[in-house]
Formats: sequence, C-alpha cells, structure tokens
Amino acid sequence: MIFLDVRTDFAFKKVFGSEDSKPRLISFLNSLIDFDKHGKITDLDIIDPYNIPQLKGMKDTFVDVKAVLEDNAKIIIEMQVLNHEGFENRVLYNTAKNYSTQLVKGEQYHLLKPVIALTIVDFDMFPDNDALINYFKVLNKKDFSLYNHDIELIFVELNKFTKALEECKNDQDNWLYFLKNAGELEFMPKNLPKTIETAYETTRTANMKPEELELQYKKQEFIAVSKLSISLASKIGMAKGLEQGLEQGIEQGRQEEKLTLAKAMKLQGVDIITISKVTQLNEQEITLL
Repeated sequence: MIFLDVRTDFAFKKVFGSEDSKPRLISFLNSLIDFDKHGKITDLDIIDPYNIPQLKGMKDTFVDVKAVLEDNAKIIIEMQVLNHEGFENRVLYNTAKNYSTQLVKGEQYHLLKPVIALTIVDFDMFPDNDALINYFKVLNKKDFSLYNHDIELIFVELNKFTKALEECKNDQDNWLYFLKNAGELEFMPKNLPKTIETAYETTRTANMKPEELELQYKKQEFIAVSKLSISLASKIGMAKGLEQGLEQGIEQGRQEEKLTLAKAMKLQGVDIITISKVTQLNEQEITLL
C-alpha cells in the first residue's frame, strides 16, 4: 500500500493538523464550507499541531483538528469512523463548549466569536437525506430566518460520495475522493492542485516514520475489530428479538424449525452459547450441524 487511510487518526491529523499543513487545510475548508458574504479563508492558525506523543489513544474513534481564522472564528474539524449512541449530542456539546469557554469572568458577550463544527463521518448519519453535506444553524421555526451566525454544524457523509476519479471536477470532489479512497490507491491521481497533491505525498508510507506506521496499523486494526463487534452485536440483537417473537406467538417445539434457525445463526458466526439460548437446542446438537 502506497498511501495510508486518511480516515484514521494519524494520517488525518498529519495531513490537516501539522505545522506545514496550513495551505492544505485552507483549501479543504474553502471547498466544503459556505462562508456566505465573508469570502474564502486566506489565513488561519492551527491549534495543537500534530505530534506523535500527543495523539489520542486506541479507544478514541475520532480525531479533531482546530483552527482559528483571521477574524478569530474557530473551526473544529472532526473525522468520525464509528457511530455511537449520543454522537450527535457530543458534536453539539463540543461546539457549544468551544463557544462558551471563549470568555473569562467579566468579559462582554459581544466579544464571542463564531464556532463552526465540520464533522466528516464514515457512516450513514442521515439515511433519509440524500445530501452529501448538511448545514445547520440556529433558525426561526416559522419562517427559517437566521437567529445567529455564531454556531454552525456541518456534516459530510463519505458514504454518499460515490464519484469515480474521472468524475472529480473541483477541489471538493478531489478532497472527498482523497479522504475516501487514498488508502486503497496504488498511484497518485494526475492533474491535481498542488495543495491536494501534497496531501497524497504526506500519506505515502515511504514518508512515514516507523513509529507512525505502527500506530497507524494498530489504529486500523482497532477500528476493524470495533466494526466487527458492532456487526456481531447487531446479529445477536436480531436473534434475541426473534427469540422474543417465538415466546409471544410463533409456534414452538418443532425440532425442524429450531435446527433451521440454528443453522442460519451458525452461518452468521453467532456463538454456540447464544444459539443454544435462542433455539433451546443443546450445544452438542448445534455442534453437529
């Protein structure tokens, strides 16, 4: 593999949160955020630049990069690879926290600066919405007039980006293609803007330190195992739901139906103890299937 998967901590923060990544981050943000009448970003300061010992541990499934713009507005950029209960609340809480902690005791509220939370997710967050990017602000429920510019939540769902390389026509397309596909490529796409080209160069394994590669691969393994655990938990939950249905009304006691169910669960990788609990077959019968 020539390029690292940018959806993990180490590559993402190295691309967008290192000391030399300012041009990349400016290009990335300008391609995704609508700054209304304020124009494009021309400069910013990256908070807490990338540093290997400071990177988050294996238990974290997200990484964030923070930047302050010329007008002192703050942008929080987060890459989230696994969904979890309360995720939407955490994004809102972190945004509100970054907004409220700007002031020290006695300072006036008019000194508050806007906070934008840009969250890129690697799962379906809004399944009933076809939009690749969703923008949220504080609006009037009746006429949708804007109450305040200071809090903005932006969500990008990588699963909804389906363009092939030859279909990428602008910076937004090229950046999202890079985020979603870099880890599977064996070559750098041609005719890219210089800033995006440097992003590919930054994630080349040949340019990574051994300790960075080790942390990266451990993180990938952790994420892979977490996804499998979620999948298994979902299957077990479905099996338990079926068990409840059987108790409430589905005809029980027919050995053939129990064996069919046990076979299906076994093919799905459910463990023998769980199958035994659901089907009421003994473990020896299940083993012989």
